[in-house]
Formats: sequence, structure tokens, C-alpha cells
Amino acid sequence: QVQLAESGGGSVQAGDSLRLSCVVSERTFSSMVMGWFRQDAGKEREFVAAIAWRGDWTTYADSLKGRFAISRDHAKNTAYLQINNLQPEDSAIYYCAVNLIGARSSSRNDYYYWGQGTQVTVSS
Repeated sequence: QVQLAESGGGSVQAGDSLRLSCVVSERTFSSMVMGWFRQDAGKEREFVAAIAWRGDWTTYADSLKGRFAISRDHAKNTAYLQINNLQPEDSAIYYCAVNLIGARSSSRNDYYYWGQGTQVTVSS
């Protein structure tokens, strides 16, 4: 069983930055891939970014490249999502998710374990 816990969300002004964290409990697997997704009220959950735990692969949603950066820290069992120059349209609940089979995917259907999410609210 893999449990994920996100943190780092909050209410900020447009132009601010946030770093979201996702701690993986229990053991980690070298093959696993961690992803970040977001969902605003009334909208579909959308892919933001993903990283292979080995660190040899990252990918981002095309529309979000440039302001978002995903990383991970093996020693802390933690993945991060840095978001710069936040805009009101970035307001959403941000979720981290894991797939253990190493699927290097942006599809939420390939991610089996999910955290509870952390709320990001951006005011103009």
C-alpha cells in the first residue's frame, strides 16, 4: 500500500510562487512514476507534470511548460511541484499520484495511488 500526502497549497496573489510537496509513505520503488494533476470545480482533472523516480524522465502539459517544475528527493521520499508566476486560472486542488509499473504517462488512468490534494487559490 502506498500513501501520499500533499502539502504546500494556499491562497496567494497573482505573480506569487508556491512549492507543493508530496510525501510517499512506506517504501518507494525505483520503477515508479509520480505525477501531479489538478482539478478545478466543475472541470475534468487535468495532467500537470510527471517524473520518473529514477530521475531520468520528466514531462509537462504543453500548456503549462515554463512556469511549472517537477522534481523529487530520494532521501525525503518526496516529490515537488514548483509553480511560478501563479495566475487565477491555476486555482485548483492539486493532487499527486503514483504508478508503480513505470508507465511514463500523462493519463490519469495509469496512476493507481492518489493523495487527498492540496488547495491552491490565486487572487488577481
